[in-house]
Amino acid sequence: MQPLRNAGAHAEPETPRCLRAPACCNIATLCASLRFATHEPPIIVTAANPDHDALYHRFFSDPAIVAQLLREFVAGPWLDGLDLDGLERVNTKLHADTGEQRAGDMVWRIPRRDGGDAYVMLLLEFQSTAERWMALRMLVYAGLLWQQLVREKRLLPDGKLPPILPVVLYNGDPRWKAPRALQDLIGLPDDSPLWQWQPDMRYHLIDEGAFTQGDLERREGLPALLFRLENSPNLTQLVGLADEVMAWFASHPAFTAARKVLVQLLGAAMAPYAPGIRVPDELLEVRNMLATRMEKWIEESKQQGRLEGEQLGEQRGRQSGKAALLLRLLERRFGVLPDWARDRVLAADTDMMEEWGLRVLDAASLDEVFAGH
Repeated sequence: MQPLRNAGAHAEPETPRCLRAPACCNIATLCASLRFATHEPPIIVTAANPDHDALYHRFFSDPAIVAQLLREFVAGPWLDGLDLDGLERVNTKLHADTGEQRAGDMVWRIPRRDGGDAYVMLLLEFQSTAERWMALRMLVYAGLLWQQLVREKRLLPDGKLPPILPVVLYNGDPRWKAPRALQDLIGLPDDSPLWQWQPDMRYHLIDEGAFTQGDLERREGLPALLFRLENSPNLTQLVGLADEVMAWFASHPAFTAARKVLVQLLGAAMAPYAPGIRVPDELLEVRNMLATRMEKWIEESKQQGRLEGEQLGEQRGRQSGKAALLLRLLERRFGVLPDWARDRVLAADTDMMEEWGLRVLDAASLDEVFAGH
């Protein structure tokens, strides 16, 4: 990761008084803080116990992959003004309002083609539900980042603050429905004059589960492959996806770190079909293991289907036998049966037929046998 660089050679202004934290105040206790990043500990992953969040963080620590994410999922004409090939990770980390370190919050510096820099705040959200106050959190994070840039005199050539693009990457199951604009969280009538003094902040949302498989298949980058992996519902799709992942890395051999992450995520996705299994380190081995498990899974499904078919056949056989016996009893008691009586018997379950069978002995007519049913 690269340190923040000076974006302008002009005489830098003194830090405004309004941006200075009081001596008695710790920013972390206000809501969040920015600190220097530490070295990441090694991640040990098995199919039975994947460190999913850490794998995501490692995956999106590659500037080339972040550039792919921006090109394919935050696309817009304004991106043409940014040099995405010059992405650099800023050595800061944002903290949650509890002071707890959030490894999923990353800041990237992007050179602008017209001079100066822009910054991307990328938040990886692994919560099971959407964060209602995300827009407020983004405002706080943006303020803290700007405070650091002012304090370290990393401003634009004209002395202004560099722009910030807030991006939330969410992979929870329910779709994200939280407000994306801060002003949607502020309680004021639309015509209130107080709006002119209210802060505003918006963030760009990438909700993995909101994309269809067809939409993701039309995208060429690794993030789209990752999202497809996260949304592959069965083993057959996983095997096909593993083949596509192998083909992608064959054409892009430089992505060695991302390759290792995809291997571990594929192994983790296989866990429901092979609990406790050791995940191989090589992509080809994982793919072959998936194929082997798929063949075994298909055979087990066939055997289960045959067993269920036999059980269903036995049940239907017993039901058919009881229906035949009840029809004979009714014919002996009441003679030739009308079609409606036969239809009632053939459509009944075994419990109902047993009850009707007991009534045959005392009933004076068919209507009494079937009364109440």
